[in-house]
Amino acid sequence: MKVGLFVPCYVDMFHPETGIATLELLERFGLSVEYPVDQTCCGQPMTNTGCEREAARTEELFVRNFDKYDYIVTPSGSCTNQVRNNMTAIEQSDAVKHVRSRTYELVEFLHDVLKVDAFPWAEFPHRVALHNNCNTLRNLRIASMTERREEPFSKPKALLKMVKGIEFADLTRPDECCGFGGTFSVFEEGVSAKMGQDKVTDQLKSGAEYVTSSDSSCMMHQEGCARRMGANLKYIHIAEILNGARA
Repeated sequence: MKVGLFVPCYVDMFHPETGIATLELLERFGLSVEYPVDQTCCGQPMTNTGCEREAARTEELFVRNFDKYDYIVTPSGSCTNQVRNNMTAIEQSDAVKHVRSRTYELVEFLHDVLKVDAFPWAEFPHRVALHNNCNTLRNLRIASMTERREEPFSKPKALLKMVKGIEFADLTRPDECCGFGGTFSVFEEGVSAKMGQDKVTDQLKSGAEYVTSSDSSCMMHQEGCARRMGANLKYIHIAEILNGARA
């Protein structure tokens, strides 16, 4: 199995350790992983602001970088959703269709494709709250949603349960948006900040030491809110925990 690793812009700029952990984790399972060095963005910022046509060249570059791989894996649900469901500014060639159908968020790739049943190297003896990005939750269906009458499930929690020593902190409003929303946090700064503060307050009440997610963008927003609130919380991407991070 040949895997192309896509590291989102904000991960590359602000949380490179997440990209490194993703690469190391995939290689632990014997996969042949390559990182196309001229990759840039998936086009999500343009699409989110209604500038779909302006994303065309970015989408073309993404396809040229990744159409030769069996799977494209990224530590971001929002970017996965962009490629899978919103990469429509360019002609839908066979290469584009291949890339769109074969792009996976890291957790769903581990859970659904590799069907991982153990992380023997991972130990994280801390109380952890789980945050699911809105796109990851509602479009990729990484977990059940409280607004639906359905049997509860959580792919991130199923993987984290295999980590030695971990304890879960339950949030009272687990599916509520944290307010980041990409460009929403820029154009609606006040609303975004209040939503982030509400999320951090919920995390504090849960007794969590750490908050984890498969999306660094949401955690970057929440961590900023937590620091301004003086909240004693730490934020870590799920890839780092599964790869055996020592806190």
